[in-house]
Amino acid sequence: MKRFAAYDPPEYHHWSADPALVKACRECITANPGREEVVRGLGEEQLLDLYAGLLRNRLHDIMLKRWVKSGVISKAWLGVGEEATTIGPVHALRRSGPDHDVVAPMIRNSGACHEMGMPVADIFRSYLGTADSPSLGRDLHVGALEHGVLPPISHVGDVVPVISGIALSFKQRGEDRVGMTWTGDGSTKTAAFHEGINFAAVLRLPCIFIIQNNQVALGTRLSQHAAGSFEDWPAMYGVAGGTFDGNNVLDAYAATRLAADHARAGNGPTLLIAETFRMGGHATHDEREARSMFDAELFAGWGRRDPVGLYEAWLEEEGIGRDVLEEIEARVSAEVEAAAEEAIRSRETAMPRPESAVEGVYA
Repeated sequence: MKRFAAYDPPEYHHWSADPALVKACRECITANPGREEVVRGLGEEQLLDLYAGLLRNRLHDIMLKRWVKSGVISKAWLGVGEEATTIGPVHALRRSGPDHDVVAPMIRNSGACHEMGMPVADIFRSYLGTADSPSLGRDLHVGALEHGVLPPISHVGDVVPVISGIALSFKQRGEDRVGMTWTGDGSTKTAAFHEGINFAAVLRLPCIFIIQNNQVALGTRLSQHAAGSFEDWPAMYGVAGGTFDGNNVLDAYAATRLAADHARAGNGPTLLIAETFRMGGHATHDEREARSMFDAELFAGWGRRDPVGLYEAWLEEEGIGRDVLEEIEARVSAEVEAAAEEAIRSRETAMPRPESAVEGVYA
């Protein structure tokens, strides 16, 4: 895909695929027979749909950074480098129809919103606080239950028991549906996280929990707050589990698809660990501080594992022509540009009425 010197991490500016890393992505799948079977079952349309999702997620974040640099908004929370951890799992679920699944993304998982069917313009409107945004201008944490997206909150771990409650409602009503949420490596230290997973485990609820281990919690390195390995945690709760490559969209898809099948069969929750890396700050305001926390070599190593670029290289090895990929990129780019323009128009015409602040609240 096209790289943007003003907005992309510097490691992506002159990115090219490392054959050894592309090979490793392929071997990551073939090493697990169950996941390999899932990936082999994907048709070309599904593979390209995953690619469009990755692009949509990346270009959404690039647009937000453009807005920050041009003064449209003050800061943004970006998921650059972590897109596969969001897009793969969402595509593994049921994303439409009356019995669609429900996801509860963190703010950095905004790709879950548009891949569940929310208009990209609505996601941008949430940042602008317009009256026609999903939250009616109240909050930039975006979601829409009609699309199966539970809006997140800043207290990330608190969503774990909420998605467990949603999964409980599916089980009580006999619905063939699954709930899924992500939580950061830092928020695994909250009581709500542990209580929610334990509740789901005891009641064998149809849900999936993904620990998005991007190596840093706000400004705290993983080595400063984690004891042992997350790989041991599923056994601690007595649930199914596993680790997937959070920069490999196919591994993320396959691991989640198997977890969803496990849940639909009545076997209870799965706890997955996604190994990935945050290629910037906690938000756009602290990127310099974030880079001072780690050695440049660490950013360089993860930069070579750009999930968009590696998947492009994989698709080309599968015989997908560069012209096909470029056509998809042009289409998605035009979609995101049009959505941004639409949202900007809302800022001029649909700002909230002051008195609406007291409407639809408890007190």
